[in-house]
Amino acid sequence: MVLNYIWIGFFIIGFVVALIRVIGYYFRDFFAEYLNIIFDKTDLEVFSAIVQSTFDMAEFSVKMSIYLIGVMALWLGIMRIGEKGGAIKGMSKLIGPLFNKLFPDIPKNHPAYGSMIMNICANMLGLDNAATPLGLKAMNDLQEVNQKKNTASNSQIMFIVLNTSGLTIIPISILAYRAAAGAANPTDIFIPILLTTFFSTIAGLIAVSIFQKINLFNKVILAYIGGASLLIALFIWSLAGLSQAKIGVITNFGGNFILFSIIILFIFLAVRKKINIYETFVDGAKEGFGVAIKIIPFLVAILVAIGVFRASGAFDFLISGIKSFFDWFGVNTDFVDALPTALMKPLSGSGARGMMLEVFQNPNLGVDSFAGKLASTFQGSTETTFYVIAVYFGAVGIKHTRHAVTCGLIADFTAIIAGIFIGYLFFK
Repeated sequence: MVLNYIWIGFFIIGFVVALIRVIGYYFRDFFAEYLNIIFDKTDLEVFSAIVQSTFDMAEFSVKMSIYLIGVMALWLGIMRIGEKGGAIKGMSKLIGPLFNKLFPDIPKNHPAYGSMIMNICANMLGLDNAATPLGLKAMNDLQEVNQKKNTASNSQIMFIVLNTSGLTIIPISILAYRAAAGAANPTDIFIPILLTTFFSTIAGLIAVSIFQKINLFNKVILAYIGGASLLIALFIWSLAGLSQAKIGVITNFGGNFILFSIIILFIFLAVRKKINIYETFVDGAKEGFGVAIKIIPFLVAILVAIGVFRASGAFDFLISGIKSFFDWFGVNTDFVDALPTALMKPLSGSGARGMMLEVFQNPNLGVDSFAGKLASTFQGSTETTFYVIAVYFGAVGIKHTRHAVTCGLIADFTAIIAGIFIGYLFFK
């Protein structure tokens, strides 16, 4: 529903702004003399630019989807190997003790634990198709022990926020889109996304724990969160004194090394279980074709709407306004071009993806620009808060969400702030 209003809004705002520009052109002498606003011939031709943008963005959407077929097939095939080899079960055992402390209201050995852990692990590995069914099953399991059936329980809220904060180890779709857009090194955003999503998850976890009075100083929770936070802090500290060139080398090597090591680990686990790796890969890769083709209508819809919004001049007006605001405080505003992706993400995943792709295609920016890399980081750092809340709570008839939205948005806001700082550290 939110995306419906956003989509309509792009067209209506674009039309109104374009109409104002045309009127401004015919009364250009008045505006120039009394308001010091200059209109020229480009304002008269704005509707031609809007119509042309609809064709250009539709063509770009299809080209992007066709290129994605190979990349998505590759990674979904690799993910299937990991899934069959037991990677998710291994991760479940690793984070199981933490979940026992974060969900004190759930009886021990309840089926909800298994569903929740499998869902979180699937999200971390980028297995979206597997994650959603597991998430819905987890919500149904949690609903069984929910005393107020139309009101979200503490455990359901904790689970939802852990989902919306989007802790990700392998951002498959972002890597695929960057490769499709011709990035020189599609994986250079791997570590920045990992760091940003870590901070957003920690912020969401802390927010929920405060609301629910969960003792974060419990030795098990402290060991998990404290240990992970210490490692992240040491890593950032080690980079702080390095030049941008050296950070770039570390990012490129580290990201590619970790990704390929995970592939080798998946293959090793599959070999140990005596799985036919080739056939497993092919089965997973087949899904890549379906996914890439399936998203064409969604890409066309959102990118055409964004194209209208930009061609009308409304997008440039919005960005200029935000830049002027931060300029007033003397802040570097290079991050502003990527900000629409971050602001759209809590509302619409496809909308945020469209904003990111718009930055990739922008001739003044591009996929390897600072804005392009930062938009990729924003896109991969969190999930779509309102969508996840609507789907997961709606599936079990929850009407009163209590503090779920507040905590989810706290995680989203943290991702924006952390993403900007990490972007400047790695890409500037």
